[in-house]
Amino acid sequence: MLGTSFSRVLIILQITVVFLLWFPVVSALQVTGLYDHRVAVNNESDAERNRAFREALKAVILKVTGEHRWLEHPSIEEALGNAQSYVEAISYSSETVEVPQPPNSLPLAVPTIEQRFIEVNFANSLIDELLANANIPVWDTNRPSVLVWMVLQNAAGERTMLTADTNTQIVNYMQNFASERAIPIIFPVLDFEDRQNLSEDSVWALEEQAIIEASERYGADSILTGRLHFTASGELVGLWQFIFQGQAEVFDGFDEDLNAYLYAPLDRITNQLASYFALVPEATSQQVVRLRVEGVSNLSAYSALLTYISGLGLVDTVSMAALDGERLELELSLVGSSDQLYELIALDRDLLPIQSSQAGSRGVLHYRWTR
Repeated sequence: MLGTSFSRVLIILQITVVFLLWFPVVSALQVTGLYDHRVAVNNESDAERNRAFREALKAVILKVTGEHRWLEHPSIEEALGNAQSYVEAISYSSETVEVPQPPNSLPLAVPTIEQRFIEVNFANSLIDELLANANIPVWDTNRPSVLVWMVLQNAAGERTMLTADTNTQIVNYMQNFASERAIPIIFPVLDFEDRQNLSEDSVWALEEQAIIEASERYGADSILTGRLHFTASGELVGLWQFIFQGQAEVFDGFDEDLNAYLYAPLDRITNQLASYFALVPEATSQQVVRLRVEGVSNLSAYSALLTYISGLGLVDTVSMAALDGERLELELSLVGSSDQLYELIALDRDLLPIQSSQAGSRGVLHYRWTR
């Protein structure tokens, strides 16, 4: 039970809860750097800097929205022509990079050059205002993770699991895609437990239940499973399965270029996740809901809870509604719906639902704080 002195402190903290909106949320699924981007430049001239501003703004819009299609919106195209007006700060740096070599070049020492870069930081508020005025949805920093299982089959019919050691090009491409779209992509460790739970043949057959059970140890929010056959003629043929929200969707893949083959499913699932979670800033009517939380045993837990709740993208304001021992109720004003809040909280493991939070009495979402 919380003592009387703690209850008094909670009243004081209630008054200052607005200041907690400035603290970052600590979460394994948080993505960072949405409003920053680094661009390689040839020099520090005005023309080169303006080109970099435009390229960086395109990259930031893509990360913040999650979807390529918004780059073709008239408001975004106009903003790209005046990208410097959204810049908050810049900095230059240099580093030694390898010079790309032709695919069939001899394995000699790879030449290097000194490459100049510009780091462009855009003003969050200006970008958000731009998107809000254009009614373009913004994807919160709290994003669902994607666990990737993949089996490769060569022309001889031999199958192997995708690993970073033997399939560097595929893993690097997926990691670069994850960085460009700000989506957490993770790979199984493929240790003894993984290989005992899931065989190459099971992945190749896209055995949904076996894949779900083998993925439980990773706690991923979605699962992308792929099979890729390298034909004798050089074509890439395969199937993909995406499991999200209890639904499995299967779609095929075909290409002659490996990067293009990998891009198609990654772009498809990222668009799906972005359209599911993204919201138009300040365009949705506000809804007020109550959040009942058990297990708040001390001031540290209370402060951590408020910091977490205040940092959720849907939450506009937070106020204390009731206090009873280790249970408290918060009143939240949302830019969105309670269903969307439920889905957003489900991406983390800090709040665990008690019974069915979506069907709680009096519209109360009921959770236990576990951090």
